[in-house]
Amino acid sequence: MELIENKTFDEIKPGDAASLCRRLTLQDIKLFAALTGNVEPASIDDDFARRSPFHEVIAHGLWGGSLISTVLGTQLPGPGTVFVDLSLHFLKSVTLGQQVTVTVTARDKDSATKQITFDCLCVNGNDEKVITGEAVVQAPTSRTRYSKLSVPEVHLQERKHLTRLLALVARLKPLRTAVVHPTGKEALLGAIDAARSNLIDPVLVGPESKIQAVADELGIDLSPYELIATEHSHAAAEKAVQLARSSAVDALMKGNLHTDELMQAVLDKETGLRTDRRMSHVFAFDVPTYPRPLLITDAALNIYPTLEDKRDIVQNAIDLATALRIRRPKVAVLSAVETINPKIQSTLEAAALCKMADRGQIRGGIVDGPLAFDNAVSEEAAHTKGIVSPVAGQADILVVPDVVAGNMLAKQLEYLAGAEGAGVVVGARVPIILTSRADDTTSRMASCAIAVMQAHKMRLRRD
Repeated sequence: MELIENKTFDEIKPGDAASLCRRLTLQDIKLFAALTGNVEPASIDDDFARRSPFHEVIAHGLWGGSLISTVLGTQLPGPGTVFVDLSLHFLKSVTLGQQVTVTVTARDKDSATKQITFDCLCVNGNDEKVITGEAVVQAPTSRTRYSKLSVPEVHLQERKHLTRLLALVARLKPLRTAVVHPTGKEALLGAIDAARSNLIDPVLVGPESKIQAVADELGIDLSPYELIATEHSHAAAEKAVQLARSSAVDALMKGNLHTDELMQAVLDKETGLRTDRRMSHVFAFDVPTYPRPLLITDAALNIYPTLEDKRDIVQNAIDLATALRIRRPKVAVLSAVETINPKIQSTLEAAALCKMADRGQIRGGIVDGPLAFDNAVSEEAAHTKGIVSPVAGQADILVVPDVVAGNMLAKQLEYLAGAEGAGVVVGARVPIILTSRADDTTSRMASCAIAVMQAHKMRLRRD
């Protein structure tokens, strides 16, 4: 166990010094911004941070205050130090990637107050002075030894992938969308926020009095939006599907009704939105600890899909991934193990799907499986198990064995890993924004953005 020990007032002599080296990273700047509540662009935009002088100000605060305080509080004098005054002068900016060395040197001692004045110096990698100043502390009078505390590793929950997605759709035309039964606060607010963000042009379908009551409660003016009145949620689903069939709208958005109720109207053989491909649901997750967008399918629609169903599920996900500008997406077909086991049906189906991809029955992506979850998302885990695969450790799409496994995985990412998810149904005539009634506005807006990208690609295919 590592220990830290102080030096007392009597032990410290003028000229005694201690130092600390640290390299400035973008993560340092963003964490500092998050702690202080500073929302300048540098805290959310990597390129801006690299070219903006704003990061110099943060660097001065971070290095000049925090690092000097760290040296005084942990090394010289160390534990038991009481800070009295700190005066710093910033001579030169600290830029991203630079290593700095902070040094404190004892100068004057006051026996009456037990205070020591330290000269403070910070230099960069070129030995140029960055910060000078002085600190006055009250030094401890007795020796103290502590076990060094283990500081938790901090991960900022950044939404890089969602931010990128919203930037991609900014140049596209808003999607005329039938919002089905938006009689709940989140459902209506999600649709209106998406409209205000120029993602969708909403057509509100449902009981007028209930929708208006929610709007009044939220202080929303509905006059800019079209509202088609229906008696109840079932009628709203049928009307919305009818609008999509007649090309009056380009997408559907689930509101405050159960998924089965909406999908019953969508799947109707005579009046629904079927195509020659089986419909499936895709979650698109922005996971803070994963370096790329992560798509999971099918976690909401197909309960126990057959091999033939899974072929369509995989193809749907690949098509959506390419619409989201993921080139040649890597598809991991999940199971409990990474080897084929006749007793585990999902391993056999994974192997069959891989062969289908080899023979051109699945196009546009790289498919591999069976892969256990750890092997699909961790290169280290794949290497440890000796798995040689173009997908292992870097999957863009995870294909789950059934809806139970998929639903559990999706909710674990959301509630335990801080992931932000968006959900859509693919394989229908139009995109269907299928979110949970418990989803917040951010998830609903992200789902709208995905639908915009999907609809744009469908138009390009038709044209």
